[in-house]
Amino acid sequence: MALTHFDAEGAAHMVDVSDKAVTSRVAQAESYIKMAPETFEIITKGQAKKGDVLGVARLAGIMAAKRTADLIPLCHPLPITKVSVELTPDASLPGIRIVATVKTTGQTGVEMEALTAASVTALTVYDMSKAVDKAMEIGGTRVILKNGGKSGRYEAT
Repeated sequence: MALTHFDAEGAAHMVDVSDKAVTSRVAQAESYIKMAPETFEIITKGQAKKGDVLGVARLAGIMAAKRTADLIPLCHPLPITKVSVELTPDASLPGIRIVATVKTTGQTGVEMEALTAASVTALTVYDMSKAVDKAMEIGGTRVILKNGGKSGRYEAT
């Protein structure tokens, strides 16, 4: 398999998707943010001084998915039809597990939008909580589902 964002001379370019079929596409990405038990308690009890950490982070993730083409240089702007962001407190981390789902009907997939949503959601949790815990760790960001288009279905194992 060749990298698609480079031409024959090795110069970066935006992939031409004009001949691809318009199909229904979906992608899911996950991430997590680990934190101190005290920070976890503050967030899950809704006691953060900046407000509803999980609600604000969810909105930030949704907004980020819609702005992905502004952030990733060779990413196509897409007509996104759905973005959802699930934030699940997990005391075993301790921290928050994030799953972002993005849908479109178009000529290219939405993996980058899902990854951007999950990443920005985690970054927003960090931003809203850094006053009490600068040692939080963001990780595990990956595509866990992609469906639609020529390459079909992918599910992480």
